[in-house]
Amino acid sequence: MWAIAINPTAGHGRGIAVGEKVVSFFAARNLNYQVFSGHSAHELRTSLEQFLDSGPCEGIISVGGDGLAHLILQVAVPRHIPFAAMPAGTGNDIVRTLGWSLDDIESHLDRVTTTAAAPIDLGNVDSEWFAAILSTGFDSVVNERANSLSWPKGPQRYNVAIAMELPKFKPLEYEITVDTHSFTTKAMLIAVGNGRSYGGGMYVCPQAQMHDGLFDVMILEPVSKIEFLKVFPKVYSGSHITHPQVKILRTKRLTLVANAIAYADGERIGPAPISAECVRDAGLTWAL
Repeated sequence: MWAIAINPTAGHGRGIAVGEKVVSFFAARNLNYQVFSGHSAHELRTSLEQFLDSGPCEGIISVGGDGLAHLILQVAVPRHIPFAAMPAGTGNDIVRTLGWSLDDIESHLDRVTTTAAAPIDLGNVDSEWFAAILSTGFDSVVNERANSLSWPKGPQRYNVAIAMELPKFKPLEYEITVDTHSFTTKAMLIAVGNGRSYGGGMYVCPQAQMHDGLFDVMILEPVSKIEFLKVFPKVYSGSHITHPQVKILRTKRLTLVANAIAYADGERIGPAPISAECVRDAGLTWAL
């Protein structure tokens, strides 16, 4: 039996459209499945956990954005159940990191239902699993602001939040501990990458891999507001890492102490201090 978890509000209606494609795929092939949705994340998680604890499950199909995939990780990983993320949100960065097309749903499902899942690394931050990016600094400030805005909808809300927060943002001071040493630095942004991108295709950790047991940590040291606006667009190609104020390090474990908020897979983790670990082969999924 397969579990199909659908967020109908994802991607401004895309969740419903992709959900219909997924259900039609399973029905046409006479595969056993059960659909899960809910009025809230808590309701969806509760019903899904009850199902998973009642008998064997071949895999969980997440039909939504990174937020739903993040939720699915919390129930799938402890039970060693494979998960697959279908791109139906606004960001879809977990799907990007796994190498799948954002449009070809059928090829993805064909692979999922005919081949065995393989292990991938996942991050764990204060007992919460994440697949893509753990971040803190300016982007978290922007997330906080964007989540408080009722207009505009979609990705443009993030751009409006940037315009509101950048003029008053000041670099934060961080105490950072990695595998080999501890240090203090001021930074505008810190991204801890198990995956490569966040924010709908911002390749903030472009060289991160999900099979090496290590995080790629990107630290943007203080730059002027003008310089930040010059560097920022380069994150879509990953070329920002050549900037002299960008530092990259690799580590299995990391602790951050600062007066800052952290997000993982676009979901609010909470205020620092935080501790994270890259756990080799923690999850089961299908990647290209």
